[in-house]
Amino acid sequence: MLDTLYEITGSLKRNKLRTIATGFAVTSGLFLLIVLLGAGNGLIHSFQYNMGSFAFDAIHVYGGITTMPYEGIKEGRRINLDTRDLNMAKTSFSRFISEAMPTLETSGLNVSYGSKHISGCEFDGIYPNYAASQGIKMLEGRFVNDIDIQQKRKVVVIGSNSVTDLFKGGETAIGKILNVSGISYTIIGIFKTNEMSNSTTFYTPYTTLSTIYNRGRFIDELTMNINNIPTESAMNKFMDDYIHATSQIHSFDPSDKRALWIHNQAGDNIVMQKAMSILNTSFWVLGLLTLLSGVVGVSNIMLISVKERTHEFGIRRAIGAHPWHIIRMVILESIVITATFGYIGMVLGVFFCEWMDKAVGGQTMDLGMFQAKYFIDPTVDLHVCIQATIVIIIAGALAGFFPARKAVNVKPIDALRG
Repeated sequence: MLDTLYEITGSLKRNKLRTIATGFAVTSGLFLLIVLLGAGNGLIHSFQYNMGSFAFDAIHVYGGITTMPYEGIKEGRRINLDTRDLNMAKTSFSRFISEAMPTLETSGLNVSYGSKHISGCEFDGIYPNYAASQGIKMLEGRFVNDIDIQQKRKVVVIGSNSVTDLFKGGETAIGKILNVSGISYTIIGIFKTNEMSNSTTFYTPYTTLSTIYNRGRFIDELTMNINNIPTESAMNKFMDDYIHATSQIHSFDPSDKRALWIHNQAGDNIVMQKAMSILNTSFWVLGLLTLLSGVVGVSNIMLISVKERTHEFGIRRAIGAHPWHIIRMVILESIVITATFGYIGMVLGVFFCEWMDKAVGGQTMDLGMFQAKYFIDPTVDLHVCIQATIVIIIAGALAGFFPARKAVNVKPIDALRG
């Protein structure tokens, strides 16, 4: 084996240009594969981060204004959701709706603590399961609980950005009393906000807000968590059935698109997951094509190499060399080239992805109403890199095996003439 390695090394040194050309095809193929996959992961990770605080299985329904007459009722009528919509969602669509929650909203409130204040705040009256449904993460204290609902307590959960606006650094906010447009609320918890969160939103018990503002049976928003709807067509069927059922409660034309305002995050998520899958597949296809170009380059060069050495193989056969010895030498030569330059391509690709991460990864883009991070963690799992390297080594071995087998099947006298 040692003699074979010396022989392979000597052959590579004698054919430097051929060796470099083969190595470049291997290195560039692996490098481009890893960089393309890293860039795709950076885009996907940034999307997942920016949308992390949103509930992807939720549908939010609000009342709208009719634009079509219906059974003698003129258009222009406002649709006000109420407890009938809540009961209908829980009973008629229990197969698809795992959770249905009413929400009350009151905006334009002024919140103050001492000399500091925030204007234009929104108070949402919610139930305890709202936090888990919407992915709200608590930093301190607690969220609204069942006792708060039953006793209609004037308590509030505020965002971490609001804590910074209202309190001095290091001051504890839990237990403090806020003045909300003349009404006192006790802070019981602080939830995490980020670039995508609205820092002027506060959460209070549903029953508290309903009592203070005398909202009765009416609700502003109905949030439904969806399950068992895996496809876009199934989601469209569900929405058609739901809108038709709601139209029977409030007497409006089911085809009237303005009667209800619906934010279908669950449906959007199905579409976005499909788009992300296509994006990821596209990067894989492009990467594999570049890897394939490297394999084709290795195959062509090994074919030329074997053809050039047909006379040499004839001499070896004439002096008693076994055919497998010649095939093994060619295969090992191909493996040495692909393994060496494949490793170089893998290392360069990983370092380039790390450079992308440090240079542009995780930067914040100002979109006006909110800020978003982009190109987060544009890296590739090390297992994928190793597997790609192994694939190209195997391909290189096959690229050497087939032309070598063909060459050794030529009779020694014909090879010597060649």
